[in-house]
Amino acid sequence: MGNTEVRVRGLAARAGGWSARHRWAAVGIWVLFVVLAMGLGSAAGRTDVDESDQLKGETHTAAKILDDAGIKEPATETVLIQSEDGAARATSGEFRAAVADVVEAVGGTGKVTGVTSPYDTHTISRDGRSALVQFDLRGDAKTAADRIEPVLDAVAGVQHDHGGLRIEEIGGASMQKQYQDAFGDDFRQAEYSAVPVALGILLIAFGALVAALLPVALAITAIMATMGLMGVVSHLQPMSDTANSVMLLVGMAVGVDYCLFYLRREREERAAGRDPGTALRIAAATSGRAVVVSGVTVCVAMAGMLFTGLAEFEAMGLASLMVVAVAMVGSVTVLPALLSLLGERVEKGRLPFLGRRRPRRGPQADSRFWTAVLRGVLAKPLVSVLVAAGALLAIAAPALGMKTQQLTLDQEFGDSLPMVQTYDHLNTAFPGGSEPAQVVVKAADVDAPEVRRALAAFRAEAVTSGASRGPVGIKLYDAQNVALVSVPLVGGSDMDRATRSLQKLRDEVRPATLGRVEGVQAPVTGQVAGNHDFNDQLMGSVLPVFAFVVVFAFLLMLLSFRSLTVAITSIVLNLLSVAAAYGILVAVFQHGWGASLVGAEGVGAIVTWLPLFLFVILFGLSMDYHVFVVSRIREARLRGRTTKEAIRHGVVTTAGVVTSAAVIMVAVFAIFGTLSMQSMKQMGVGLAAAVLIDATVIRGVLLPAVMALLGERNWYLPKWLHRLPDLTHDEAVPEPAARPVREEGERLPV
Repeated sequence: MGNTEVRVRGLAARAGGWSARHRWAAVGIWVLFVVLAMGLGSAAGRTDVDESDQLKGETHTAAKILDDAGIKEPATETVLIQSEDGAARATSGEFRAAVADVVEAVGGTGKVTGVTSPYDTHTISRDGRSALVQFDLRGDAKTAADRIEPVLDAVAGVQHDHGGLRIEEIGGASMQKQYQDAFGDDFRQAEYSAVPVALGILLIAFGALVAALLPVALAITAIMATMGLMGVVSHLQPMSDTANSVMLLVGMAVGVDYCLFYLRREREERAAGRDPGTALRIAAATSGRAVVVSGVTVCVAMAGMLFTGLAEFEAMGLASLMVVAVAMVGSVTVLPALLSLLGERVEKGRLPFLGRRRPRRGPQADSRFWTAVLRGVLAKPLVSVLVAAGALLAIAAPALGMKTQQLTLDQEFGDSLPMVQTYDHLNTAFPGGSEPAQVVVKAADVDAPEVRRALAAFRAEAVTSGASRGPVGIKLYDAQNVALVSVPLVGGSDMDRATRSLQKLRDEVRPATLGRVEGVQAPVTGQVAGNHDFNDQLMGSVLPVFAFVVVFAFLLMLLSFRSLTVAITSIVLNLLSVAAAYGILVAVFQHGWGASLVGAEGVGAIVTWLPLFLFVILFGLSMDYHVFVVSRIREARLRGRTTKEAIRHGVVTTAGVVTSAAVIMVAVFAIFGTLSMQSMKQMGVGLAAAVLIDATVIRGVLLPAVMALLGERNWYLPKWLHRLPDLTHDEAVPEPAARPVREEGERLPV
């Protein structure tokens, strides 16, 4: 019944056919690949992005000078002693006693060196009610957070003895320790919960345990293999924890999606009366091909991050590209083998309370909801385009006023952490003191009279110019001929004002002082400088990345569908969904509209790295649905249906799998929207909103409406493009022999 021989060609079809014929060999090769990748990665170890390689420009130059000189800056901590009610001044006996107790307590831990009193370093606020005790932690600055706890306990003990004063510690190590304690488990829980959430949704979609486990198993093994490969590749392109988290997100999303596309088509063909072998060959030739086209497109999109010149982005791009490639290969090789081995047993573990969700053929296999939507859309396609596009453009409108910046501590965490309050107290009393600019001065002879005079002039001019209120500290490394100048910037936690102070240092103060001494290098670095340089470099890479992703995605769609119209509409619709996601981000997180609904608040800006990151990720992932739906429409058109009938058939028959895949993605991304960090909330909400829009408004309304308006022009290819390589891999897949009528009261699949 419907078992006509199916002619197939193309990489995915051949790979699927070979795997089905050599089932145990295919499974064995996949298991061996995963084990070898993990073993090699473990043996090679992972090299992470070095701080000195994070950025180019002055920040990179400063880090390189310090590295070449062998200067390892220790982790510096600060203890703020402050009168809470304003009555006690730094000159009072109570205040002096507290300072002495802090110096003795932190020094007594044996974990610190170079403890300085504010009475020696003049780190007393202008109003005389605040002072700073500063010291360095012994050992490597990178692991200082692991050794900071005894020092924090010592400071807390002094606070207990001096209840009338505010005594708080802040610094890179103490902030990292508090951050790890507060959010380390938060991140791990989010990553671990992604698997059960995806499995739960798949159980509902398939109604059978074995069928639900297959996509999750493929995604997990693809992630495991990629983690091993990341260790090997990291010796050429350093990786990072951020890249690892992004890889997990993307790997879970595409791994489940690709398996879902393949598995649903195979089950659909078997339900249409085809024998298991024929059903598997059709799934390989159709959904398998869609997986390959989609996977290559996603890889190209991820490769766009390699053009930023930012080490962190390059690591994220390469890690994401690898996990997509691995998941794609697994979907067209080991998955057909597993389906061939399991046969009807893929339905094992059926959950009776979900009803019988085995796919049925013919009209009854169509989604009732999307059938109703399509009826209206195809009846009035022009109205549908105007309404849907108008709504998305309205949603995208706030993006025109998007402001990006690196979020300050209070913007990132709100009032959820004690260190945020300490940060605010310190910046109020000593503007810029928590994140001073660092000028790394390199000279042939740092003790030369002209260099000494220039350093003194720089210190004075930094204050008189208004860039700093002091105190400006200078630390000399005579043996290395390097000097480090610490300059608290006016503006403090106000990034706009602090950036203006930084530019004044770089553009006015430095040229007039240190810049007059021949042979002296004086790059300005620090937190504010790093943020500024990061923004500049990222903004400079936006156009090349956008151009690369859009042009290559266009070419891939053109070659895959041999239609200029399909290629153009694919790009436009994807750009529209990304723009809508930007609009939602700006409305919620910049302006605060409805922010409380997602447990956030408007902070006046979008974190700098997010727009480009979202563009690359969303442009790649949205192609999953687009390629899958358009492939099904094209397949129906090749069978002889009219364009409008093909559109209706393609959209409604893919509605179930697209809905299931989208729900999984939205749920996984929404988990990250529940984290306490503002940047993670922005990423999670942005990704979830974009996928939701893409799977509903774009694929369910705009795509069919636009294709209905274009009619036969959808398949237009100019004669001069006919010489392009033919990557369509057309399949001669006949219609099922019969279409039984749905019995009264029979349930429709989702």
